[in-house]
Amino acid sequence: MTISAIGIVGAGTMGSGIAQVAAQSGLDVVLCDIEQRLVESAVRRIDAHLERAVVKEKLTADDKQAALARITTSTDLGALSAAQVVIEAVIEDLELKKSVFTEVASVCPEDTVLATNTSSMSVTELGAASGRPDRFCGIHFFNPVPVMRLVEVIRGVSTSDATVAVADELVERLGKTVVHVAKDSPGFIVNRLLVPFLNEAARLLSEGVASIEDIDTAVKLGLNHPMGPFELIDMGGADLTVTVLDYFQAELGSDRYAPQPVLRRMARAGLNGRKSGAGFYQY
Repeated sequence: MTISAIGIVGAGTMGSGIAQVAAQSGLDVVLCDIEQRLVESAVRRIDAHLERAVVKEKLTADDKQAALARITTSTDLGALSAAQVVIEAVIEDLELKKSVFTEVASVCPEDTVLATNTSSMSVTELGAASGRPDRFCGIHFFNPVPVMRLVEVIRGVSTSDATVAVADELVERLGKTVVHVAKDSPGFIVNRLLVPFLNEAARLLSEGVASIEDIDTAVKLGLNHPMGPFELIDMGGADLTVTVLDYFQAELGSDRYAPQPVLRRMARAGLNGRKSGAGFYQY
């Protein structure tokens, strides 16, 4: 398959990031969300990101305008019908994702490949909800999409080789590096390693082993990570960390994934960088 057009459902940080790199790679993009203000906000974010690239002379003004011209927006999922691949990038809510795929499958041709950008949830279960599990896979981008080079391509139980080939073609077209997740397991590769690590950092804090600042400094200088665990939690949101840990605990049947109480308190209070600008460094 030669991919020329993709659809994206969800105009948040991840959806707008995927739209940007796809448009910059010469693909036509349809970006959908439930409200016009959400897609308009996404286009403004993309415009701002591209303008920074122009100022830094990494992109020409003409290239910026050409990329923006390739992006169309809609609040009607029917606008996705011409896309060869549709990627869901809504919040990490399994039932919401299922409902999205049920509707998307009803408006897209049978040969359209459907994919989820979930960071942790069951590709197999979402594929079943789509009604086309053989033409369904996970294509998990990392935040921020324009910067992060890795993409996980995840097989569900019924995902066909042809579907994986389409996903690989798309990811390579976007200039990213593919790693394949051969078995659909919670968290795939990166988050299966990362999220328990974040939880353990919260445990160290709760036990009084070290301060937030010293834990982050130790990880950055001792492990050569670009961000410390608490900086990372603040960026993504304590609520998302808790959601993923709860999912791991339920799906993998182990209390070792139970979220630390300090994370749950943060999530319940809404004190996280993504929503309020207040995270562990302001807690």
